[in-house]
Amino acid sequence: MAAVKRVVDTSAWIEWLTASPLGKKLGKELPDKPHCIVPTIVQLELSKWLVRELGEEKADQVIAYTQKCLVVPLDTTIALLAADLHRQHKLATADAIVYATAQKHGADLLTCDAHFKGLVGAVVVSKAEST
Repeated sequence: MAAVKRVVDTSAWIEWLTASPLGKKLGKELPDKPHCIVPTIVQLELSKWLVRELGEEKADQVIAYTQKCLVVPLDTTIALLAADLHRQHKLATADAIVYATAQKHGADLLTCDAHFKGLVGAVVVSKAEST
């Protein structure tokens, strides 16, 4: 069976990094680095959160880890697809970019954010499922 390509949303990274009950469940869902797609906007969100919550050293370690995955910068194709997805699904800009990145790369999206529920390719693991 071929490994699934997967975009990991910021919400899932944070749960995993904090080793919350949900994060422990998500750990089983995280792809190996060669199959993990990281949009640069996720790196931005992660860096902001990590520096604020855990400090610069931890932020540097996690961002270094993400750089071993497939890092995908925002380009015109993804931006225009994100604009369409924003209009269709009422997604926030960052969420639309993350979802568009997954769509462009034929990957699914691992997230804890309920607003992705029902979208094609979104694997939503809710906090209610971890209790």
